[in-house]
Amino acid sequence: MAKAIGGRLAPGFIVAICFGIAALEGYDIQAFGVAAPHMAPELGLGPAELGWAGSAAMFGLVIGALSGGWLADRFGRRPVLTVSVALFGIFSVVTALSHNFEMLTLARLATGIGFGGAMPNLIAIATEISPPNRRAMTTTTMFCGLPAGGAVVALLAQFGGEALDWRMIFLIGGALPLLLAPVVFFFLPETRPAPSEDLDRRVMRGLFAEGRARATLLIWMIFALDLLVTYLLLNWLPTLVVAKGFTATDGASASFWMNIASVGGALLLGWSADRFGYRWLLVSVYAGLAAALYVLAQATGMAAVIAGSAAAGLTVVGGLYVLYALAPTYYPPHIRAAGAGAAIAVGRLGSIGGPLIAGELRAAGYGPDEVLMALIPAVLLTVAGVWALTTFCKPHPDA
Repeated sequence: MAKAIGGRLAPGFIVAICFGIAALEGYDIQAFGVAAPHMAPELGLGPAELGWAGSAAMFGLVIGALSGGWLADRFGRRPVLTVSVALFGIFSVVTALSHNFEMLTLARLATGIGFGGAMPNLIAIATEISPPNRRAMTTTTMFCGLPAGGAVVALLAQFGGEALDWRMIFLIGGALPLLLAPVVFFFLPETRPAPSEDLDRRVMRGLFAEGRARATLLIWMIFALDLLVTYLLLNWLPTLVVAKGFTATDGASASFWMNIASVGGALLLGWSADRFGYRWLLVSVYAGLAAALYVLAQATGMAAVIAGSAAAGLTVVGGLYVLYALAPTYYPPHIRAAGAGAAIAVGRLGSIGGPLIAGELRAAGYGPDEVLMALIPAVLLTVAGVWALTTFCKPHPDA
């Protein structure tokens, strides 16, 4: 474990700062969906333009994850994380000030770059401040900020009602990161190890050298498949529930229980991974996800819908946060953020593809049950990938 540079801070304080960063990211990501019905008519956006503007942040996240991890391994976690937080704060404000499609899309792209730059650094910091027997719990606790921030937006929209200006949502979401950025810079200790001059200084060689190619490719596959399922459910679960014959309120309830269960699931699975290891826990988790999707597909009553939705949230999101703890352990410290960033970037391709696949399947005439069942082969491939990663690939000795 790398020692913090520039003073000793309680790990709990560091986790709280990182939780706050994740919560602000979750706030902004959810804010776009909450604001969209009010934003679209004011800016004259059609469905296609709204879709592109919403996707721009995900494309930016891919760019930010790759560049942010690479820069942090060379110049330090703290400065890159500070700039990333400031960046998504500034461009959340710019989002609020947007007056046309082009400005909105560029603002969301730049906001996503800030998100992407922050995420691999949060993962690296969690790895470097935690002893091995607390690493998964530390990581999952940090990333529980994402759904927590999203819940804050939902409550804000619920209590604000029609009187809440969509621009104010983004102004709040921009002001808070700008207030947090100085805290990150002045109080968060630097955890980057001393720069190494070995061949792993070249990122691609570092990811694939010394027998790491198999681990890297498996990590990329697992992240992409998990995020494909995650974002398909986040974007389509209410619609699929309604298409099964339930009400819009029932669809919203399914989404609510999925998100609530994801927080509890992440904490429970993080605790379990620290005590029992990753292999059979994650194999069981993704096998459970396949079962949850089957229950959802076959559900004819609301109790089964809620049970399946909660189980899906617990497994797919909880499993993802445990993967955030596992993936960096396969890389040496001086390319750890780059390795995490590459995994996030590749995984985000899955997050972009998931909603698109659901749309194409529905357009091709697939029913809601068939869309959910179509995810099960991808989940079973994830089970195989997790088993292969944890069986045939060894973590780095310094992890």
